[in-house]
Amino acid sequence: MAVEERSSGPGTDVLIRKVDSHVTALRAGLQGPDLELAERLASCLRELVVSTAQASAADRAQVRAAVHYFVLRRESRGRLLSVRSLAAAQRLVNKAAFQLGRPDLVVDGRPGRAGGGAAPDVAAHN
Repeated sequence: MAVEERSSGPGTDVLIRKVDSHVTALRAGLQGPDLELAERLASCLRELVVSTAQASAADRAQVRAAVHYFVLRRESRGRLLSVRSLAAAQRLVNKAAFQLGRPDLVVDGRPGRAGGGAAPDVAAHN
């Protein structure tokens, strides 16, 4: 029965597949703390997708936007993946988690290089 709950709509499955496909691609280009951050962001997004499957259209749209932001990674150049784009995705995913009442899903790690993830800033607003 848990499988039925997870696939409560075609949009849910599509979003989860997008996240999974993107993480698979990232595994070829990232390693260490950056890959760990990407994996945690993906896990958070999967949980947000599942937990908002029956939520309001506005909540689902917010999660969909976060998934698309994570997957599109506009700041990347070819196979070189920018740390900044992971930090930006982290800020957006964390903001969505807080706004949807899921502070337990906040990803509070930082990319392994040059400092500042945004999780402490987001957490300070709660």
